[in-house]
Amino acid sequence: MRRIHLFPAAFALLVAFAGSATAFEPSDIYTSQVVVSGQGEANRITGFGICLERVLTRVTGDVALAGKPQAKAAMARAADYVAAYSYRDRLEGRPIHDEQGTYDRPHNLTCRFKTAPLDKLIADLGGKPWLMRRPVIAVFLDVRKPAARYMVAANNQRDLAMRQSFGNASNLIALDVVFPPETAALNLGAADLDPASLAMKAAAEAAGGDLPLVGRLVWSDADHGWVVDWALEEGGTVHRWSVRGVSFDDAFRTALWGAARLLSESGEPSVNPQ
Repeated sequence: MRRIHLFPAAFALLVAFAGSATAFEPSDIYTSQVVVSGQGEANRITGFGICLERVLTRVTGDVALAGKPQAKAAMARAADYVAAYSYRDRLEGRPIHDEQGTYDRPHNLTCRFKTAPLDKLIADLGGKPWLMRRPVIAVFLDVRKPAARYMVAANNQRDLAMRQSFGNASNLIALDVVFPPETAALNLGAADLDPASLAMKAAAEAAGGDLPLVGRLVWSDADHGWVVDWALEEGGTVHRWSVRGVSFDDAFRTALWGAARLLSESGEPSVNPQ
């Protein structure tokens, strides 16, 4: 089993997909990260706003909150909510070249937000912090291309880009995801992809997850992108949502946005929340 970690100390591990998951700590979701083009004040203020937008989703599981006018207003003064921040040079170890200075190099800006003020903002937006242990999502993704069809697997190099993309999405929403091993993926057909079935739940558990998220990703020339359908059981009901003509990065963000809204009891999945 390979698990994608969520929190700031593990951002550098997204490509490796190695190691076991850390215990869930609610305080971790009050931290978010963005790439900025330098350490100058203008870039920092912009980065604070993006980090606040992201942390609203991480804390609540509800991506729709960040699209509200009051949230947009708070992003303009995001520094008021920041408890601490730090930089990491993404080109660390590489010498500065040409006319480039340290303020022009790309950096990871990590922001930790003040809990009480952020919780008040969330309450004012009509949301609530999602502080309970979050389930690990086992992703069963049926990919259909013009000349190929397969199930994304944890240990297949062919699927690395999709697993990395899901890892980026999982960090934005603060949900761990796992994938079935190749041996299990080969034995799953379209007829098996029912998130409410006992077989699918058993497959999720065997992969190291708590519940299955089922998807079908189909390339469409007519839509100039992927058409994707997602399904997740919650509260005895199978919830379905879909999006058309997107990159698989957008498709995977849509998957976890929808799952988080359901699991945090924030509402039904929203394809275009903002």
